Amino acid sequence: MTRSKVKEADYLYLSARLSARETKMLSRDKMSRMIEADGFSEAARTLYECGYEDMSKMKAAEMEKALINHLEAAFSEIEPLLPEKGILDAFRLKYDYHNAKVLIKSESADVEYEHLMSGLGRLSAKKLEEAYQSEEKGDIPGKLGEAVFEARGVLMRTESPRLSDFVLDKAYFAELLSIASKLSTSFLLEYAKLEIDAVNLSAIVRTQRSGGNLSQIEKALIPGGNIDISEVMDMLSSGEPLSKLYQDSPYKKAAQLGEEAAHEGPITEFEQALKTVAGSFSEKASSQIFGAKPVIGYITALENEVSAVRVILRAKLAGLEPAGIRERLGGLNV
Repeated sequence: MTRSKVKEADYLYLSARLSARETKMLSRDKMSRMIEADGFSEAARTLYECGYEDMSKMKAAEMEKALINHLEAAFSEIEPLLPEKGILDAFRLKYDYHNAKVLIKSESADVEYEHLMSGLGRLSAKKLEEAYQSEEKGDIPGKLGEAVFEARGVLMRTESPRLSDFVLDKAYFAELLSIASKLSTSFLLEYAKLEIDAVNLSAIVRTQRSGGNLSQIEKALIPGGNIDISEVMDMLSSGEPLSKLYQDSPYKKAAQLGEEAAHEGPITEFEQALKTVAGSFSEKASSQIFGAKPVIGYITALENEVSAVRVILRAKLAGLEPAGIRERLGGLNV
């Protein structure tokens, strides 16, 4: 695959602009203040200092919309300044696939779904809905057009949302790898492969934990990661410990914890270990000064920040104590 010829210097203006933005992001100190705050309103007011709209009097649905708006504002600011459109496409991609899952499952269950749709995808939620209902897959970009109708067919035949999700997950990662392979930096491709490794490790542990067999595991595995699916299946078939396969991987510790979690051990630590690896890898991008990496690092950090904010504010609305909030945050890096 031919990579983009964009030079690192082409990112200088955008990198400098985002570097200034980073000073307003949620610091660990401010996040701690939010966690320890006396109620939702006080926690939300801390975010106003970080450029969020005032959410102190909002209800859950309004809060969710405000968080999406915060991300969309950042995406809209970055998009026209990007030398490579594919970078933002790579981040918007998951929201397209999220919306596809919502459409398929809501159709099957005959329930309202509009409030679950995200406006952060490459294709507007409305356009995706119209293309889905009219079965015009040509109006849907990338691999999603084929995958969404294949996934719907799988759900209709099997009545298994999980199997339907597998179709979309595999298409998502295939498209992500394709986009990342064309960028001037290999960083996003490396990150995508690392994410596939995490998804596969999680699928193995969760399937084993629920008493699933090798065939079920194989159906869930995503191709394209650093560890080939054939290696995974050979290792599992031989009965050797999972950690042996991941001994040279950043997920070595997660695999060790996964062996316990697969047999009714605690799963929280395993999940936190997976998140920590991804967070540490993305932090490498933020430490760079030139090129696409700091842009990728900023977008990743912002998405992580919004995810952490969502966890904290939802917990505050539910009246959860600080210790419980910290446990829910797990390995989220902000």
